[in-house]
Amino acid sequence: MKKVITLIALTTTIISCKAQTKPIMTSETTVVTTNEMLVGKRTKEELLKLPYNLWYNPNHDNYKPDAAIINDLKKNIRDISITVFMGTWCEDSQQQVPHFYKILEALQFNDANVTLITVDKNKTTPEQLEKGLNITNVPTFIIYKDGKELHRIVERPMETLEKDMHKIVTGQPYKHAYEN
Repeated sequence: MKKVITLIALTTTIISCKAQTKPIMTSETTVVTTNEMLVGKRTKEELLKLPYNLWYNPNHDNYKPDAAIINDLKKNIRDISITVFMGTWCEDSQQQVPHFYKILEALQFNDANVTLITVDKNKTTPEQLEKGLNITNVPTFIIYKDGKELHRIVERPMETLEKDMHKIVTGQPYKHAYEN
């Protein structure tokens, strides 16, 4: 009988998680599960609207970038542009993208130098904006200097986003999470 009750409880939990649109609070991250997703070239402002702001706002507001790294990073962001591939359905994207924008705000980085591309669960867009870029996991932050890719942060930073960005733009050795 205990097994049957446990199975019913587990099934109910799984079903309710799929339909959930309320924020799930963890120690540092807010995650929202919803069937709505953005796909294609987007703007940060679209993440500030429902239902995306349910995870964007708390993850942005609660992130505290390392001030010392930010100050040094400011000296090294000339001629930098960044393309971000994310999934509004993806927990890692829901955490890291708001952190990324908080860092850019601290840097006073020009939003015109950021391209935000949202993908479906197959990591594709109708316009094939991902074509030839080897997008295997999201979020993927591709950092360019003078139009040439310097490196990328894939799915999660190895330390913090600002520390990983600093290593990339200053030419320090760096490997993302899926690089051998």
